[in-house]
Amino acid sequence: MDKPADFGLTELQLEIKNLCREIGEKKIVPVREKYDAEGVFPHDIVKDFADAGLFGLFIPEQYGGMGGNTMDMVIAVEELSKYCAGIALSLFGTALGTLPILLCGNDEQKAKYLPRIAAGEIAAFALTEANAGSDAAGVATTAVKDGDCYVLNGTKQWITNGGEAKIYTVCTTTDRAKGARGATFFVVEDGTPGFTYGKKENKMGIRASSTRELVFQDCRVPKENVIWGEGRGFFVAMKTLDRSRPSVAAQALGIAEGALECAIKYSRERHQFGQPLNANQGYRFMLADMAMKVEAAKALVYRCAQYMDSGAKDISKISAMAKCYASDVAMSVTTDAVQALGGYGYMKEYPVEKMMRDAKITQIYEGTNQIQRDVIGRELVKEAAAGLI
Repeated sequence: MDKPADFGLTELQLEIKNLCREIGEKKIVPVREKYDAEGVFPHDIVKDFADAGLFGLFIPEQYGGMGGNTMDMVIAVEELSKYCAGIALSLFGTALGTLPILLCGNDEQKAKYLPRIAAGEIAAFALTEANAGSDAAGVATTAVKDGDCYVLNGTKQWITNGGEAKIYTVCTTTDRAKGARGATFFVVEDGTPGFTYGKKENKMGIRASSTRELVFQDCRVPKENVIWGEGRGFFVAMKTLDRSRPSVAAQALGIAEGALECAIKYSRERHQFGQPLNANQGYRFMLADMAMKVEAAKALVYRCAQYMDSGAKDISKISAMAKCYASDVAMSVTTDAVQALGGYGYMKEYPVEKMMRDAKITQIYEGTNQIQRDVIGRELVKEAAAGLI
């Protein structure tokens, strides 16, 4: 399926793709069913990611990383997600948790945390609460200044890498009366007194990823851990999500590619009426529709990553487009793959039913696809008003 040279990938990016393919085939495939069934975090494979230098993909060289290009990360997440999106999520969930520091942290914060993450420490992004998901301004976790510290109280919900991460970037409110302009981000480390973990979620898909509550009870965090300054948390969150959505898009793309590959392989091996399934024109039509959607999603996701790496600032629209379209494709293609495999597709013996379950969350997290469409629409209206359309 892949013709990566068509997208102008560098030698390094081709090496990243090949490395991730090798890890996927040798390390992930043999255990993905086990991790999915048991719903446990894949510490052994995360160590393989760290040993291979994958945690350095999104970290600048000066902090021990490989440069921090969006395209490099997209390629890695896409390739790993072909084999197991839940296991791959440990990597780009860490990238998400790192972005507030990368984009908005000061020099001291970057020097303290980025080398640790590049070496393989897991990070997590903590925004969502029971009443604050798509509505980032609805955060209720409080941070009250007390001398040289802030005291945090509240609960975060559905946090990817929760309980496994060592470094958390946490959104709070330091002034509820100001709404979104009262939000403030902090770096909070695992083991900080007053910081504990609550319920671990039992999920439909991405079950190898830990999704957990974070509980803050009179948790004292040094003022040095404020990211970008008090009251700037909403802007930290929006900048982070704009930059992280290509990774969700890449996850969705990888899931769709993996499902399509399974369907093509099955069509060659399975015989009905004395001939392979792919001798049936109707079956080939289904494969063709799946392949066109995957190819279109790939073009948009890669275009988004390359545009972001160009230094462009107006990234909200294309970031939302890539995430929304690729995740819709993932849901459609995995559903068709289950259909293409017939009764076998519905059985856990084949990976497509898992891919279908994994695909659904890509339409929901880091901004539902309804929110993405609203972002796209608002940006189009702004461009029209400015005479750009």
